[in-house]
Amino acid sequence: MILSRGNKQLFVALVYFTLTVLLSVGVYFAFIKPPETCFDNKQNQNEQAIDCGGVCQAVCEEHVAGADLELKEVAFVPGGNGQYDVLTKLHNPNDEIGATSFAYTVDLKDGSGAVLASHSGTSYILPQENKYIFELNLATSSLPTSAVFRISEVKWARFSGYQEKPSISIYKKSYENISSGAGFSKAFGLVVNDSPYDFRSIFVKVILRDANDKPLALNATEMRTVKSKEERDFSLVWPSAFPGTVEKMEMEVDADVYHSDNFVRQYMPGGKFQEFVPSPGY
Repeated sequence: MILSRGNKQLFVALVYFTLTVLLSVGVYFAFIKPPETCFDNKQNQNEQAIDCGGVCQAVCEEHVAGADLELKEVAFVPGGNGQYDVLTKLHNPNDEIGATSFAYTVDLKDGSGAVLASHSGTSYILPQENKYIFELNLATSSLPTSAVFRISEVKWARFSGYQEKPSISIYKKSYENISSGAGFSKAFGLVVNDSPYDFRSIFVKVILRDANDKPLALNATEMRTVKSKEERDFSLVWPSAFPGTVEKMEMEVDADVYHSDNFVRQYMPGGKFQEFVPSPGY
């Protein structure tokens, strides 16, 4: 086929254009394009996500989502002097996933639904844990009729490594009215830390209930620097009388294993210890 003069010029122009594009691409990839790295904010090479996994040393952060925390109990009791204490019992239904932190708000309301007192805080919960959260000394001049507990900003994490439910137990539990001296009644116990960790801080929580399991009074205390294998007595006093007859008592130990600053040291076999070094990401 013989091309006309115009078609020949078009053909030559197309060939020239194609060669120019190929040459430009070659020059770009050979001399201009920056090398692929693990710090270029791009998912390239064989990365599993942006700048992590594959050839990159950084481990990709796992996206973890758990089933919602379950609200098992919310109740309030008089704390004296126009103040009230609120008890909330939570259950984490997840087998391997815990919440390293979550935000919550407690509201005391009257019969019309108006908020009389409110307080916000943060906490954490282990997999399959039942946990009590106390909010003490909420002041209001009106009589509340209900308590509401709201959860938000849950940060889930898979439970692994050193994170385990701490082996801290309470023995020699007792409760009695005070017949002489200051106060109305008091609770006693012996805390034993059977875990291989020294804790900077643990909390002991006590709930007094009547024969129908209705909460009557709450109290809590913090213990500082609880060493591995240590035994320590505690007592909690209720300064003024509260309505109802105490028939049951619950005690719970709350020790934070999610945040490394709560560990002082970890003991190894043979009684030796090492300063606690958290796993990567903590």
